[in-house]
Amino acid sequence: MTGFGIFNGDLLIVDRALQPQHGDVVIAAIDGELTCKVLDIHEKLLRSGNVRYPPIELHDNADLLIEGVVIHSVRHHRCSR
Repeated sequence: MTGFGIFNGDLLIVDRALQPQHGDVVIAAIDGELTCKVLDIHEKLLRSGNVRYPPIELHDNADLLIEGVVIHSVRHHRCSR
């Protein structure tokens, strides 16, 4: 999700009460596996913020659960030694 400013090790704040909308960054469970992606309702895809990862097609029979909408991210800036 680097294309959206979310990097490895960031802390994500997720609102589970929000209704996911097109273009939201979401935490989704697909076939039991969690992922952080952008919801594309129009094309029925979960899009990555990194060009190295292809979008995930959302088939009608997909086991998909949107756990929540990412509303903030927190990054640790102190270098570890």
